[in-house]
Amino acid sequence: MSTGNMDRRDFLRVLGISGAAATLAGCGHTSIESGVEEVMSYVQPQDFVVPGIGVFYSSTCTQCGSGCGIMGKVREGRVLKLEGNPESGISGGKICGLGQAGVQAHYNPDRLHTPMMNIEGGLVPISWERANQLLDEHFGTKSSLQGEQIAFLTGGVSGHQRVVLENFLESFGSTQHVCYDAISTATGRAASKTVLGAEQPLWNFSKARLILSFGSDFLGNGVSPVYMAREFAKFRKAPRGTLIQIEPRMTLTGGNADRWYPIKPGTEGILALGIAHDLLQHPEFSGKVPQEVLDLVKNYDRDAVSEVTGIGADAVRLIAAQLWNNTPSLVVAGPAVEGHAYGFSNAAAVQLLNVILGNRGNSLEGQSEHPFPQMTPTLGSYRALAELHKKMVSGNCQALLIHGTNPVFTSPTHLEFSEAMKKVPFKVALVTHIDETAGQCDLVLPLLSAMEDFGTHIAEYQPSGVELMLQQPLMEKLYPETKGFGDILLDVLKKRKPQEYAVFPDYYSYLKAAVLKAKPVFHSDEPDEHFWETALMNGVVKWEGKPTDLEAKMVPLEVPEPHGLTTDYPFYFVPSIRPDMRDGRHAYLPWLQESPETMTTVVWDSWVEIHPKTAAQMQIKEGDVLLLQSATGSIQAKAYIFPGIQPDTVSMPLGQGHTQMGRYASGVGANPYKILDPIFDAHTGELALHATRVAIRKTGENQKVVKDEGPTNLQNGQKLVATLSADQAKLAREI
Repeated sequence: MSTGNMDRRDFLRVLGISGAAATLAGCGHTSIESGVEEVMSYVQPQDFVVPGIGVFYSSTCTQCGSGCGIMGKVREGRVLKLEGNPESGISGGKICGLGQAGVQAHYNPDRLHTPMMNIEGGLVPISWERANQLLDEHFGTKSSLQGEQIAFLTGGVSGHQRVVLENFLESFGSTQHVCYDAISTATGRAASKTVLGAEQPLWNFSKARLILSFGSDFLGNGVSPVYMAREFAKFRKAPRGTLIQIEPRMTLTGGNADRWYPIKPGTEGILALGIAHDLLQHPEFSGKVPQEVLDLVKNYDRDAVSEVTGIGADAVRLIAAQLWNNTPSLVVAGPAVEGHAYGFSNAAAVQLLNVILGNRGNSLEGQSEHPFPQMTPTLGSYRALAELHKKMVSGNCQALLIHGTNPVFTSPTHLEFSEAMKKVPFKVALVTHIDETAGQCDLVLPLLSAMEDFGTHIAEYQPSGVELMLQQPLMEKLYPETKGFGDILLDVLKKRKPQEYAVFPDYYSYLKAAVLKAKPVFHSDEPDEHFWETALMNGVVKWEGKPTDLEAKMVPLEVPEPHGLTTDYPFYFVPSIRPDMRDGRHAYLPWLQESPETMTTVVWDSWVEIHPKTAAQMQIKEGDVLLLQSATGSIQAKAYIFPGIQPDTVSMPLGQGHTQMGRYASGVGANPYKILDPIFDAHTGELALHATRVAIRKTGENQKVVKDEGPTNLQNGQKLVATLSADQAKLAREI
């Protein structure tokens, strides 16, 4: 099959290759040419099946956006277990519990088997013939949809899935690819871009002697937890690095810290400026710091900072001294810093410490330039969802496609997203299982699992150069009526633009053509078939790049004190992010429901974490059912007495409280998203996840909290851990 009269430039654009990469790809170093060769579909290779013997195949984990390379153990044609791929510089042969659960996502009994259509308020199974008729009516060549009338709402998406998705929209003249993330890092990225010149710089743990983390759970739910855990292990080896963690509620990373400080939520930026005030007293800074920065920090002496943050004046001095005596250092910020009305200022103040300490070029570097900018991951934000909501309410959105996100569940009550969806005439969900959002769509299309589909992925965090990760099926598909995400969109594109896309029989052939056409970018002279087979075998193709320079800036800031507590709402509310549940998209997996939460060991539930002193004052004991009331709404959950939390703060994990997500998630726990107040970051417009204030009331009920922990510090009656007070430990001697 030929591409007809399509020129080379159009062919490269269709494949997601442009710019400098297009120049290399157009040099004739590969035999895939427009109109020259037939592009072949995937042919199932011979199965090398030896009873009882497992074979490993490379692929990419899609459980989160880290882009970890994995190896699937396949025996008798069925995938049994996943391991890390040692060829991947991101996973380095390791894998997390969330990644392991990808096998259960594949075999989950609640997976969607067939297309479904909403008839008289309920979803009923239909044939693919009927589903394709509906797709053709709304998205075919006779469709009247154009421009902003059509939108595609997704979670994070990268690689050629992003290319095909945006090519699909481009065929309608639309640019409405809306990327939404319920636990968005947009505020922190904006602050880092302003102060350091890069949204996500490289964190060189190996070059740092001390890490100061303001609420960054980089070991649990950060930008690349598996990679960070491997780097942290190296950081801990001789000479052993020191970790100081500052946050309102202890995270997995905080539990691994040498020093952990509970801070009043929203005051992290003030503490950062207080530390900066101490550091700038050193004569080495004389005449080297802009006057506006000196003016900014001059009022943030230890006593003033201590009163606002709850961190003792001696602790402020100790932290500053530790930073000064352990260079180079690394200072990082996380969601606890960003989730406030002045989250941008908080995060920028934290990054300002990196500038003052001269960490640029040492523990902080810029990621390498990217050869394929069209394939980089889209990063979601709440603001993008809010803008889409306006279009839906106004009637400007006539068709909405949804993939990889569940806004009906995760959007706050005040947005009323579910009501806005009713104003969109045609809604399509591309999913592996029915969730709250898919349940309100007109057409639901069943997708292959990640164990059955082809794809390419590019992670947000690239520690060395750029890795193009390949995803391939680890076994035949379980359900005949399921289809790949890329194949569904490609089928539409072949009808709308046959001259450009009809050459590709399926998404596999499209991916193969795209990767082979990009071969010169990877400086390979291998024959095409050998290059492709090696790429599939390794699961990754690497582009060697060097870190770039950061443009550090001394930025003047205003970091106001957050609004305090009132008698009506006397507690800070801090939603916690579980490494396995994240925003709740994985709650349908019983392996993860059964996995103990890292700091509490609670399973199969939601709970309210409350400090022991606060619980004693309110006569609350473990298992008491509490009503949490905000200005927006209320939810109920059991009390869990937790010393790793600031006394004026209560916390609940995100991810539970589903009403429609299969037998293992529906009706389990409560949904904290629904009591978040409409408070937004002043700079980015992002929802301030940690800015809600709540009241607590006992309901009079008490229920058992199911958890894995036993009596504190005991095993078989023997005491394992000895504790002593901070005064006895004389921690100040660390200086």
